[in-house]
Amino acid sequence: MAYDIQVVVDSADPHTLADWWAETLGWRVEPQDESFIRDMIAKGFATEAETKTHNGALVWRLGAAIVHPDEDSGRPRVLFQIVPEPKTVKDRIHLDVKVGPDNREAEHEKLAARGAKFLYREHQGPMQWITMADPEGNEFCIS
Repeated sequence: MAYDIQVVVDSADPHTLADWWAETLGWRVEPQDESFIRDMIAKGFATEAETKTHNGALVWRLGAAIVHPDEDSGRPRVLFQIVPEPKTVKDRIHLDVKVGPDNREAEHEKLAARGAKFLYREHQGPMQWITMADPEGNEFCIS
């Protein structure tokens, strides 16, 4: 049996990082249902401390997700979840953002201007990529 997957990224500020990645990928932040959240609080299944206001909306404090704009694309959802500890070592898994060779340098400059950090350039045969880190230090490649 084949399974679907969701990519999960640990984060200090999942809502801000979800916004950053949604803009980077041209995806959208998955909306959260304020009335459902309020209902869960009213029924005692959640507390106000488990929520926060982000961009003027009540959201779950623990996480935010982004999804491809084409809901039928089959692409996995990316969930950003809060963790208490800071990132301390190199990621063992990362995202590759395929922008094409003609767009790689422009994307590198655009992402750097938005808070991404350049780490290094690499190549293997004709394939070239730039490794960067998002504003929280998570590595990713643009190719």
